[in-house]
Amino acid sequence: MGDDADRAPSGSDGAAPVVLLDRDGVINEDRAEFIREVDDWHPLPGSLAAIARLHRAGRRVVIVTNQSGIARGLIAPSALEAIHVRLRSEVEAAGGAIAGIFHCPHHPDDGCVCRKPRPGLIEAAARTLGFDPRAASMVGDRRSDVEAARAAGCRAVLVRSGRAELPPAIGTDVEVFDDLASWVEAELAASPLPAGCRLD
Repeated sequence: MGDDADRAPSGSDGAAPVVLLDRDGVINEDRAEFIREVDDWHPLPGSLAAIARLHRAGRRVVIVTNQSGIARGLIAPSALEAIHVRLRSEVEAAGGAIAGIFHCPHHPDDGCVCRKPRPGLIEAAARTLGFDPRAASMVGDRRSDVEAARAAGCRAVLVRSGRAELPPAIGTDVEVFDDLASWVEAELAASPLPAGCRLD
C-alpha cells in the first residue's frame, strides 16, 4: 500500500471534515488501457475547481485509488509518482490542496487488504491523517468505491463521470450526482462551514 500523504500543517484544524475521492473517473478521465504516463492524465471538467472549493470551505481532500497497473507491469512506480505530482500541482494552481494520496498497487487476484472494495486504503488514510472514517464522505464512480465506503463506515457518494456505468440497486444510502462539481455544489450549499472558515 503506497501513500504520499502530507501531514496537517502546524496550527491547522486536525478535526476538519475529510472528503475521500477516487481518482480515475472522479478527478480525471478514466481509460480502459490505464493512465500510464503524465501525458495520459487529463482532469475532468470542473473537478479541480471543485477540489479548490472544498479546500476553501475547510475540507481536507484525500485521494484513495486502486492502481493495479503497477502489479500488471503497465505503470512504473516512478510514473505514478509523476502523475500525482502533476495532479497536486494542477489542484494547487486552481487554489486547492490534497492532504494525501493513498494507492493500492496490487493485482485484483493478490488478495490484499487495501484494494477497494476492501477498506484498507481508507483505514490507512485515517491512521496517517488522524480522522474518523465515520465522519468522512467517499466519492467514487464504481460499486467498489461504495463497498469500501460502507466497510469503513463512510458516507458513500457516486458520480456518473466515470467510464463504467453506475451499478444497479446500489441502495438508498448512496447519493448519486453527475460529477464531482455537482456534488460539491450541493454539499457546500447544504452543509454549514466549519468554524472560522468561509467561502471566497
